[in-house]
Amino acid sequence: MTETSPSSASPVDVVLPCLNEAEALPWVLGRIPSGWRAIVVDNGSVDSSADIARALGAYVVHEPRRGFGAACHTGLTAATADVVCFCDCDASLDPALLPAVGRPVLDGSTDLVLGRRRPVTRSAWPLHARLANLELARLIRRRTGLPLHDLGPMRAARRQALLALDLTDRRSGYPLQMVVRAADAGWRVAETDVPYHPRTGRSKVTGTWRGTWQAVRDMRAVLAERPVTDRGAAAITPGTGR
Repeated sequence: MTETSPSSASPVDVVLPCLNEAEALPWVLGRIPSGWRAIVVDNGSVDSSADIARALGAYVVHEPRRGFGAACHTGLTAATADVVCFCDCDASLDPALLPAVGRPVLDGSTDLVLGRRRPVTRSAWPLHARLANLELARLIRRRTGLPLHDLGPMRAARRQALLALDLTDRRSGYPLQMVVRAADAGWRVAETDVPYHPRTGRSKVTGTWRGTWQAVRDMRAVLAERPVTDRGAAAITPGTGR
């Protein structure tokens, strides 16, 4: 990768929330699609993550407020490309697959695409995390009517449309709030399968029962939000992709 700038003319920006991922970063950044820009959002790492990412050509921004949603939203606001992808920075998901996730958004056939995780080994997804995900998927289907099976962390959508959703959660509920508000706004939402590998290092959320169920609690609060159907209307016309 060559080093990119805050105003890179990349067709797609890839937001990578990062907290102590020095070991995984070389592999992750080495698999960013050619011509796409990696935005690594350092969320208070105490290792050399930021320096490694910068040395490998990523655009690095810092978000001192701890929280997955805080890191994701800082990356979204730092993005300049028309289409933005999100991907975990722990090597559990292969960024080389991002074109398949982003293609329906780029061609205007879909407004939001989620990568449905398909574990390649049993160790890739701990039992407690799988059970929590099954329950969350059930709640999402009931709340939104969308036939989703996973709140996939690999995803793609148009930047201005995402900003118009006015996302407010800055913790574990951020990716769910994105889906819920997109559904309320009438977006076309789709899933596509992506292999899910054992992550490098320990998960900050699903590595423990406590972290998993804290995330579930955050997400229940999001699901309890009252629908607001006009979010995103200024940025996207539902069903057109524009």
